[in-house]
Amino acid sequence: MDAEVQPVLYTPFTQEPDNSFFVIVRTAQAPQELLKSLEGTVHGIDPDILTFNAETMEDRINRSQSSYLHRSSAWLVGGFAAMALLLGVVGLYGVIAYSVSRRTREIGVRLALGAQRSSVYQLILKEARRLTGMGILAGLICSVATASLMRKLLFGTQPWDAGVLAGVAGVLAVSALLASYLPARRAASVDPVEALRAE
Repeated sequence: MDAEVQPVLYTPFTQEPDNSFFVIVRTAQAPQELLKSLEGTVHGIDPDILTFNAETMEDRINRSQSSYLHRSSAWLVGGFAAMALLLGVVGLYGVIAYSVSRRTREIGVRLALGAQRSSVYQLILKEARRLTGMGILAGLICSVATASLMRKLLFGTQPWDAGVLAGVAGVLAVSALLASYLPARRAASVDPVEALRAE
């Protein structure tokens, strides 16, 4: 998969006889189901012909060393990405929770002056959306720049895939909103009297 396709010259069997052949078949149906019937067809021509290594092209590619290296790298990068997502959600939760704790008095004053608890929710979630939006924008810029540098390591994938980037941004946005839900809920349930006494 990592090498460029080399030119191939096909020669008639009468010019270069050989005692082994590869039979390659393109099919519109499921290739795994076709393997037995292909072997049966070959044995129908001559029962003494030995057939072996019948496999689909997908199986052959998946068992190649290059495919194993790419798959291992993908699992490793995926593990680091999951860890980064977890750390990002925990970090965002910490930042929002700290911000809410610093604004306890302000939130208490707002509630004492008649602010609705829903408006406190919106206040906290608005801050979380702003932080999340800036982080996702910075992440998208960095990922496109990094992907263009890693272009040679990618097989069968565009350096920047709009669907993948949008999916990741969506997962991060949902994770960030979930991480900011608890601080927003805590802020909305602040007792104004206790909040005013806090400092």
